[in-house]
Amino acid sequence: MNENIAGGLHVANEVIADMVGNAAMESYGIVGMAAPTAADGIAKMLPASRLRRGIVITATDNGIHVDLYVIIEYGTNINTVSQNLIDRVSFVLKEYARIPLDGVDVHVQGIKVRK
Repeated sequence: MNENIAGGLHVANEVIADMVGNAAMESYGIVGMAAPTAADGIAKMLPASRLRRGIVITATDNGIHVDLYVIIEYGTNINTVSQNLIDRVSFVLKEYARIPLDGVDVHVQGIKVRK
């Protein structure tokens, strides 16, 4: 089916956040997502049902910008885990959703031993 159909498509930020959250949780070294605002300097890990709270999607002129607030596994290299996460999220948004991407930022909110 190579037929073009006139019209537009709008993907809700919640759908994008779900895609990003699932990609993040499948990435090596990511233990969980954290809320963007750490109360009293303590990051709390969000349950799997609330992953999108740890993701902030912002629309820009060049596409969307994604901020991820994560908790990584103790003993892993923060830089390597963060870069792998950026690569994975970029791939998911560009290849699966075909969404123009302005950038991805990873904010490490804490480190935790995986159980």
